[in-house]
Amino acid sequence: MSRTYQGKFRPENPSKYKGDPTNIVYRSGWELRFMRYLDKHPNVVTWSSEEFFIVYRSPIDNKIHRYFPDFFVKLINKDGKEETLVVEIKPLYQTVPPEKKNKVTKTYLNEVRTYGINSAKWKAAEEFCKDRGWQFRIMTERELGIK
Repeated sequence: MSRTYQGKFRPENPSKYKGDPTNIVYRSGWELRFMRYLDKHPNVVTWSSEEFFIVYRSPIDNKIHRYFPDFFVKLINKDGKEETLVVEIKPLYQTVPPEKKNKVTKTYLNEVRTYGINSAKWKAAEEFCKDRGWQFRIMTERELGIK
């Protein structure tokens, strides 16, 4: 019996959601966990999930693509100031270059491809956020407190 962690999230505080609160989709258990946190945390002013895109150039085909970051968050930080974050949720192993293997396998080539595309997306997101005075963060199981 396998459990899939995809579905629609129903917020307890729909007024905090920037977008259509009846159409919030999570694609992993980690995203669901983060959505619950955003929905309930008193310092989160507003948030959204995959409601905007950032353009980036793929290193695979050298074409322009659209990247929809997982989350947009406005919050009141510990200094009492409003802060805007763009957050991507990913497993830690996808945030570091894959280890070189003695034998080149399809799995290894896919990991290299995925890392290359993710790196291009994240570089574009960092520039996009910097231009707006926002912060870009990649959150892994470490930041989410998942073992």
